[in-house]
Amino acid sequence: MEKSITPYELIGGEPAVKKLVHRFYELMEELPEAYAVRQLHPESLAGSEEMLFEYLSGWLGGPNLYIAKKGHPRLRMRHAPYNIGARERDEWMLCMTQALTEQVGDEEFRQALLNQFSELASHMINSH
Repeated sequence: MEKSITPYELIGGEPAVKKLVHRFYELMEELPEAYAVRQLHPESLAGSEEMLFEYLSGWLGGPNLYIAKKGHPRLRMRHAPYNIGARERDEWMLCMTQALTEQVGDEEFRQALLNQFSELASHMINSH
């Protein structure tokens, strides 16, 4: 029986996930089009970067670092204090799309990831 390859392995494992998350937050910091979503984050993005890396590790099929530290992600509950609308979702996706485009050359794999990220980002909307 052949073991299936996880998205975590396909993207390049821990170093690649760290690189993706780091670039994602760089873009959030740099792009004026990401202003609203950036305002939802603390001044220092270091903690956010660590949490997203830990979450994505497990979400992509690698080690469940986030769950080991904090338990079930309960993403909507954890994001409830923040006013997240379509604008914030779109800005978050702008940064993630750019980071993935820079890092993931396989167009089919990248699109599959973007579809999953889009569903996840839309799920976080709690304000209209």
